[in-house]
Amino acid sequence: MANVRAEKAVEFLHGGCNCAQAVLNAFADKHGKTEEEVKAWAAGFGSGMGSMEGTCGAFCGAVMVVGLLQKDNMASKKIAREMNAEFKEKVGATICGDIKGIKTKKMLCSCDDCVRHAVVALEKHL
Repeated sequence: MANVRAEKAVEFLHGGCNCAQAVLNAFADKHGKTEEEVKAWAAGFGSGMGSMEGTCGAFCGAVMVVGLLQKDNMASKKIAREMNAEFKEKVGATICGDIKGIKTKKMLCSCDDCVRHAVVALEKHL
């Protein structure tokens, strides 16, 4: 059975959002920020923070949602750490270039599925 919020995030991804923006926008009903605000904040987080050498943008977007919803820094860090382990287990890596197989020529996960995994990991902790 498809996860409704995860599929909504994929729709944002295919509608002109980068992966971080897509995850953030899928949770707009929780954090109350507009699509325009989200697009501005997360503009540089697509493609592994713009270079494929950084952390997956979808995962970054999920961590940003945690920050918007949690009022306790320690709780946010704990959730981010747990989500990081879950995301890495599902995807195989957290660095965009590793996920896309830039060096190995073996893609571990599509962008659509990275977005889905980030949303599912986040929902588990809300």
